Amino acid sequence: MAAAACGFVLMDLVMLYSLVATCYGAVLTFSDLQRSLFVSTTSLQPQQALKAGEDQITVTWGMNQSFKDANDTVSSGYKTIKVKLCYAPISQVDRPWRKTVNSNLAKDKTCQYTINVSKPESTDPGNTSSTFTWTITRNVPTATYFIRAYAYDADGKEVAYGQTTNANKTTNLFHVQGISGRHTSLDIASAAFSAFSVLSLFVFFYLEKRKTKKTTQDTEQNKQAMTPELVNKW
Repeated sequence: MAAAACGFVLMDLVMLYSLVATCYGAVLTFSDLQRSLFVSTTSLQPQQALKAGEDQITVTWGMNQSFKDANDTVSSGYKTIKVKLCYAPISQVDRPWRKTVNSNLAKDKTCQYTINVSKPESTDPGNTSSTFTWTITRNVPTATYFIRAYAYDADGKEVAYGQTTNANKTTNLFHVQGISGRHTSLDIASAAFSAFSVLSLFVFFYLEKRKTKKTTQDTEQNKQAMTPELVNKW
């Protein structure tokens, strides 16, 4: 009887899990995606340092031809391609807000910056490719990055990806130097104000000292101009 009870409990749990999965959708993992896109960058050297708000990156994405040979129905399901800027592992250490969660893409924080959104050609999706140039925005923080592209189906669900680095995310990385929040003009103004303050303080003490000296001299002159009787009274 105990075994039968355990069996009923197990069946209830399975049914409950199925119900939750039906209502909310199954958890999408990174391993569920095919690497059927290729992504590349031009004019970037390994470990090159770029400046946020100034430098540009030229990115090209397209369909991986090794998947195209199977059939074009795979790529025809790609309705939107989003290219994203992603943190490299070295810039994720001790930073949980950048954490990679391959077991649940909804919680993954690796790729936080969408830099381009486009749609594959519906007439020949297998041969679709796109090239664009992106100016690194000023809000990108200092870190080491790579580029990844996600393909989405008509329901907005990730179905494929491609990236500029290898599976371990150790090759073709680049560094971005973020904006610290202090501008050169502000630093110059601050330095000028500090110098002016020091100079003003020096001038103030000089004038005060000169005024005191003049007062002393005037007092001595007044004494000398007085009669002996007035001096004694003084």
